[in-house]
Amino acid sequence: MTKLMSRTTKNVLVVSFGFLLLFTAYGGLQSLQSSLNAEDGRGVISLSVIYGAMILASMFLPSIIIKNLGCKWTIVLSMACYVSYSFGNLAPGWPSLMTTSAILGIGGSLLWPAKCTYLTISGNRRGQKINKKSQYIISQYFGIFFFIFQSSAVWGNLMSSLIFGQDSSIEVPEENLQFCGATSCVENFTVANTTLPGKHLVNTLLGCYIGLEVLAIIFVAVFLDNIDRDLVIEFRKTKGNQSFCSTFLATFKLLRNPRLLLLIPLTLYSGFEQSFLAGEYTKNYVTCAMGIHYVGFVMICFGASNSLCSFAFGRLAQYTGRLPLFCLAAVTNLGCFLGLLYWKPHPDQLGMFFVFPALWGMADAVWQTQTNALYGILFAKDKEAAFANYRIWESLGFAIAFAYSTFLCLSTKIYVALSVLALTVVTYLYAEYNEYKHPTPQVTNDDLLQPENEDFKELNDKDIISQTKSVN
Repeated sequence: MTKLMSRTTKNVLVVSFGFLLLFTAYGGLQSLQSSLNAEDGRGVISLSVIYGAMILASMFLPSIIIKNLGCKWTIVLSMACYVSYSFGNLAPGWPSLMTTSAILGIGGSLLWPAKCTYLTISGNRRGQKINKKSQYIISQYFGIFFFIFQSSAVWGNLMSSLIFGQDSSIEVPEENLQFCGATSCVENFTVANTTLPGKHLVNTLLGCYIGLEVLAIIFVAVFLDNIDRDLVIEFRKTKGNQSFCSTFLATFKLLRNPRLLLLIPLTLYSGFEQSFLAGEYTKNYVTCAMGIHYVGFVMICFGASNSLCSFAFGRLAQYTGRLPLFCLAAVTNLGCFLGLLYWKPHPDQLGMFFVFPALWGMADAVWQTQTNALYGILFAKDKEAAFANYRIWESLGFAIAFAYSTFLCLSTKIYVALSVLALTVVTYLYAEYNEYKHPTPQVTNDDLLQPENEDFKELNDKDIISQTKSVN
């Protein structure tokens, strides 16, 4: 048992630190897109392309790729796609940005379902081993993951602020201040060239980001255990060819499940709220009033709050349940949106620029840890398809928000996000009521080795015994 606990904990930490390295680079770059590549809206459009490609790829690729490669090598392959986007930003023209955005989107469609599947398998096996409810172990694992992962916002943005802070010529035109905040519209605000750093500093930052992404790939490839290797081998030998269509379409088949349909607004909103902070708050409040070199410092506050709260909520959920945490997140985001509607940002109000990201980080910690855990609990037998759906709907939220970013006034965007939040609360409460009335059965070791989608039903007793020994 000690050996299994040690190995499981090690794997969770390897996944977490691998993502920390990768998203220290990508997260920092994403936060800068709306300001760094503001000309013709290239930055936010590239982000929209990322999530558009992620939606399309998530419909078809995750289940079949994960079952054929396994979680570990799917993660490694996906991470390589992220490196291309950093290279694309070295010469940020339309062709380079859009092409590398599409490549990153395809990689992202595989990366997140593979990670979620890996943590869910680990949590279920650990729960069975110590005879404890798997949902609590899964929630703790996602809490640990997001505690480490969300700190990437601290390090990535610290790098950008320190490097860009070397340019003393960055200044904010006084005439920009009247257009900052909720009054910002496309026709009355563009980022002035005087707020942007020198090209040599941008290239220095991108070089650092590329180095971190390559390090993440090597780290995961070397240290992460291939925990589903036996299932991959068995899938290839027994049903790999015959079940291609059923595996290929598994993501769509799960949409017939009413529980998944009730979670769609919640998952969509996760994309809306994250994109608002990364695309709108950084541009229309921070860059507009303080300058681009402050974006990193502000997002550090978000990352620190998000990281600490992710760990805390992952532990707290076993005592309070999910419902109070989701309600806390909804009320927090509601207060932030209303505050941003009426706040007129000004350089003299330095503290206020950090209050909103701190609160946002607390709320986002709930949306991320508890929604991921909820998917793992409700769809334990269809993990790959469930987390592929998660990526589809969250990415759709990102894509929609980034797509209308260049067309709508900021106040309108806030009202749209508030509407999605209201729908989320209603459907989530009904989903919890349905789960209370008809609880999802706990998974067993047989469930872990014999998924619901028929792909492994032909495994005989000898195969199962052999696989169980390899797990233990």
